[in-house]
Amino acid sequence: MQKILVTGAQGQLGSELQVLSQKHQQWEWIFTDRAELDLSNLTELAKQLDAFAPQYIINCAAHTAVDKAETEAAIADVLNHQAVAIMAQWSHENQCKLIHISTDYVFDGNSAVALTETATTNPINVYGVTKLAGEKSCLQFNPEAIIIRTSWVYSSFGANFVKTMSRLMQERDALNVVNDQIGSPTYAADLAQAILTILNHSNWQAGIYNFSNEGEISWYEFALAIQEIGGFECQVSGIPAAQYPTPAKRPAFSLLDKTKIKASFGVVVPSYKESLMACMRLLKM
Repeated sequence: MQKILVTGAQGQLGSELQVLSQKHQQWEWIFTDRAELDLSNLTELAKQLDAFAPQYIINCAAHTAVDKAETEAAIADVLNHQAVAIMAQWSHENQCKLIHISTDYVFDGNSAVALTETATTNPINVYGVTKLAGEKSCLQFNPEAIIIRTSWVYSSFGANFVKTMSRLMQERDALNVVNDQIGSPTYAADLAQAILTILNHSNWQAGIYNFSNEGEISWYEFALAIQEIGGFECQVSGIPAAQYPTPAKRPAFSLLDKTKIKASFGVVVPSYKESLMACMRLLKM
């Protein structure tokens, strides 16, 4: 039985993969977090991978605290770039297939059309810089790797925009949400399913792919959808990002074009609202 090693198993995507793995027992799943596989220990990482000896690696681990990364650039680079390089090299040398998760933050946000996988990258924050370096190292050391860029991830697991908004809308009478950053959310369960579709596909096609749910919205419109589905009474107003300064700059536009992943692997991409409803049903249980 072939082994699939998942890093970052306690994160949103890792947690959703744990749920899906129950239906895919044709593989032996190894779910690791920092305790089982410390990606920051670069000198030991290859030896640890030797011990697990997987045939597949799905790298969901990352330093994802975007604002914190501005002051934690060194550790962000270790996790998002240097560890990825080691995993890519190890997987290449050991005939192991690698799927690495990346981000829309590799873009500067100046596009006006949905971004394809060949669009020019130009990150505007430390997180994006380290994730782009990770992508480049990944393909340098293992040209057979698959990289999936995603955006605005949420889930019934962990901390995320959907859970925060649902809570705040019940605690407050009014909320302001940024209305001039455009993209599309990603339900981590849908991304996990897309990864399973790729794993089950007869033709492994290396390269960079985009995945997010269908739809082009602002964070404000996302919040309105959460309000509508949740039936919350809170008054939600849209504000420009300039009125909500954060340590890290965010791309103003990072809508991802999903044509390639659909054509290459037959991945089905649900609409953002359909997936949001599915997630919020779970949160009410």
